[in-house]
Amino acid sequence: FALQVNASPALSERLQIFEALREKRGNGKRFESTEMPLRIRLVDGRIVKGTAGVTTPLYVARSVRLKGALVSKVNGELWELGRPLEADCELQLLGFDTTEGKQVITQFPALSSVTLANQTESSGLTRLLGVAFPGEKEKEEWEREQEEARRRDHRRIGTDQELFFFNEVSPGSCFFLPKGAHIYSTLTDFIKCEYRRRGFTEVVTPTLYSTALWERSGHWEHYSKNMFTVKSEDSQTYALKPMNCPAHCLMFEQRVRSWRELPLRWADFGALHRNELSGALGGLTRVRRFCQDDAHIFCTPEQLEEEIVTCLDFVRSVYQVFGFSFHCLLSTRPTPCLGEPDQWDTAEQQLERSLQQFGERWELNPGDGAFYGPKIDILIKDAIGRQHQCATIQLDFQLPIRFDLQYVGRDGQLHRPVMIHRAVLGSLERMMAILAENFGGKWPLWLSPAQVAVIPVGGNNESYGRQVVQQFHEAGFMADLNDDEGATLNKKIRSAQLAQYNYIFVVGDKERESGTVNVRSRGGKQLGRRPTEEVLMSLTKLRDTRSNLDEF
Repeated sequence: FALQVNASPALSERLQIFEALREKRGNGKRFESTEMPLRIRLVDGRIVKGTAGVTTPLYVARSVRLKGALVSKVNGELWELGRPLEADCELQLLGFDTTEGKQVITQFPALSSVTLANQTESSGLTRLLGVAFPGEKEKEEWEREQEEARRRDHRRIGTDQELFFFNEVSPGSCFFLPKGAHIYSTLTDFIKCEYRRRGFTEVVTPTLYSTALWERSGHWEHYSKNMFTVKSEDSQTYALKPMNCPAHCLMFEQRVRSWRELPLRWADFGALHRNELSGALGGLTRVRRFCQDDAHIFCTPEQLEEEIVTCLDFVRSVYQVFGFSFHCLLSTRPTPCLGEPDQWDTAEQQLERSLQQFGERWELNPGDGAFYGPKIDILIKDAIGRQHQCATIQLDFQLPIRFDLQYVGRDGQLHRPVMIHRAVLGSLERMMAILAENFGGKWPLWLSPAQVAVIPVGGNNESYGRQVVQQFHEAGFMADLNDDEGATLNKKIRSAQLAQYNYIFVVGDKERESGTVNVRSRGGKQLGRRPTEEVLMSLTKLRDTRSNLDEF
């Protein structure tokens, strides 16, 4: 029913899957790097240089700053973006606006979930432009749903709204191409690490449940209009989960629990689906399919206030990393709601005491609690002053009652646990949008999708430039080589600055002979010639401390 996972085995398993798919795609044969130079001719006549077995169509798309490529054609043959080129060729880069782009999953089933990221002209927020499917059946079903939605809303949806997407390789994962994947992955790794440090265990629960579960939890009565449902062949109705709390309650009740196990902390980063009103959707700030750092704590009543204060401290420490200021809202009993008035009064009083102990600014938000309990919502501002609710801490006495959750106390008797719903980043997609606005494209090194640009001076130093790129790649950095022979040095430097690379390394004869790089910061400050190993150590420290500073 549920899996407890650690980051390393999960990543290892995913890499094994992709390697197996790559082997299958190449009929069991892999083309190894020969270091032979390539000449790659684009449809507009431009020539891009590359290396056999190393350079990929995706690399070419990045080097010519082409956004939205889904697949390519090499000498007229469909070719995956991540598959290295093998010889001199003619290359076409195809987006979602082409027939091949739309049918990419038919040719390449490994690309079972693709979300394209593009910048809107007005706000800079990322919006979703395309989707691929695991098979024709799912594609046809989605197209029927979209047609029904168009008729219902009397407008076209798709290119400006988020689309349903499926993933057979890693359910619930989300990829932003070409470089946004780095930001998304880094943000996820960061928050998962913080959860592990604070005693949370990561769990994975199913995406689809019978409506019997939602009726038992009370969500069907209060939230069913916001849920996506499907019917099986025997006419049983199922719903995609909009939250993880009922699943975690099922996990808790699977066996007898002891007071020694509490507090029990579970974190779930799976995909959630909510049928939001079309008018409420906007960029990545509100979408119908998203992932969030959704976690639940089961504790004794005596542990409750300490756990809430610890949750608030967790929020403060993470938001300090991003430089966010925030304030808290105590949201109280809504109408309608579950439970007795005295239970609500007790819960609200406990949250208020925790906020007073926390010491940050807060205010009352009457009537805006969840239907199952009061909550503390944490609001942050983006770069243009809009407020967003991301973190939340919700107290719940109702689900433990509805699921009859119990633990054996010190006295040997059965007692009811208290449940805390909490998130720090909230929707990862929304946090991505807020961060994009907040940093204005100038991502700090640890989050940046464009960390290092290496610019060789003269053809004799291109090999050394590739060596530097490889060295930083192996250390986990996003490093790119600009080997465009048609551009002057100043033009290359200017292009790297406009692309917001955190650091620019210029390498010429002196740098090659001395094993150094000439470092410039994104802001134009020249940091001079330094040993490559020294620069690598300094940037590694800057990245690992998650500093928002530009200089080391």
